[in-house]
Amino acid sequence: MIMDVMEIQKIIPHRYPFLLLDRVTDIKENESLIGFKNVTIGDNVFQGHFPGHPIYPGVMILEGMAQAGGILAFKSMGDMTEEQAATKVVYFMSIDKAKFRAPVKPGDRLEYRISVIKNKGQIWVLDGKAYVDNVLVSEAELKAMIVDK
Repeated sequence: MIMDVMEIQKIIPHRYPFLLLDRVTDIKENESLIGFKNVTIGDNVFQGHFPGHPIYPGVMILEGMAQAGGILAFKSMGDMTEEQAATKVVYFMSIDKAKFRAPVKPGDRLEYRISVIKNKGQIWVLDGKAYVDNVLVSEAELKAMIVDK
């Protein structure tokens, strides 16, 4: 299943400049998701991080993982309609074991690979990894809960 940015926006509430997922290229409900963000010099964050030496902030990479994880959790909730999804939101409870292994720069395609570690009801524990050109640049374990707005 491929989701473009318009379909992504039907599921998660994030919008520019804080929507950090451009496309979902593969999703297996209750298992995994692959998606990406194209990092460009036009991203507002580069005005201050860092002038003359642009590096995409690690916290933004983690937020992109979280957004991808939210899509995976929502799509794994079975027969949830768009209307039902509109009444829910994903809250992240913790981010553990976060590591940053290489800098991400303008021009990179940041690929998120998210997999389910476990799910119990509305609680999801996810393994998030971020790659640029198949090189691991960041990883973390994410815990989230789907709640009513």
